[in-house]
Amino acid sequence: MLNGFSFNSYLTPQTASWKELVFIPLLSMEFEFFKYQGTGNDFIIIDNRSLFFPKNDTKLIVQLCDRKFGIGADGLLLLEDHETADFRMVYFNSDGKLSSMCGNGGRCIVHLARKLGIIQEFATFEAIDGTHEATIESDIVSLKMSDVNEVEISNNHVFLNTGSPHHVTMVDNLSDFDVYSEGKKIRNDLYGREGANINFVSPISKSAFAVRTYERGVEDETLSCGTGVTAVAIAMHAMVKTESQKIELRTPGGTLEVRFKKIDKGYQNVYLTGPATFVFKGHWK
Repeated sequence: MLNGFSFNSYLTPQTASWKELVFIPLLSMEFEFFKYQGTGNDFIIIDNRSLFFPKNDTKLIVQLCDRKFGIGADGLLLLEDHETADFRMVYFNSDGKLSSMCGNGGRCIVHLARKLGIIQEFATFEAIDGTHEATIESDIVSLKMSDVNEVEISNNHVFLNTGSPHHVTMVDNLSDFDVYSEGKKIRNDLYGREGANINFVSPISKSAFAVRTYERGVEDETLSCGTGVTAVAIAMHAMVKTESQKIELRTPGGTLEVRFKKIDKGYQNVYLTGPATFVFKGHWK
């Protein structure tokens, strides 16, 4: 212990061997956290209504999300008070950086808000991309996403923003596809430092599609991505791969549903629906 900090050592992704240990000072503090997952997309959620959590401590967030030396998660969510909505959601990717909208995270934090007695069956909350509404019945959460006003269709892919930027491309043999290598290449070569999430899609039926996603900020494939499947559903409709406005998306972590209304200038009343699952509660010290 030194000046209120405890020193924890662990291997960073750049570390070549166990001999190259990096010592990172972490704020010595104890707090309660909740572990959630939405179709395999997992999160650490912290009740931060007292604003105790050090949001600028990127190293702490990385440590918490580390799967070998921390709690382990694709990202970290803070639930905070809001002046007019039921609560505010603040989301960090596992790289410790403040991120854009997270659909599955939004559904999970709604579940926690009910668990904490903040809401009952209906919620409104503020996220980085604006105000969202949600309903919850048992463990199924339906989250209203942002309207999509522009869909860019290219020869071999579609780009759109569903609260986060998404690249969508169709592939054959999705189950055997190298999502990590191809996703990383497209994410960096085509979209540069800012990046985008890269979705690979194969049709199952006229209203169902299989999806795998490489997520920026996690810099790996995740078992599911809420804004990603939302982007895929809209992209498939825009490409006339489906006429349905209610689409089933099957990810490695489970099945989600996206429904929307097509209008002249885009898509509105976009809803992402699926399970949000409380995994466990713990204390970090």
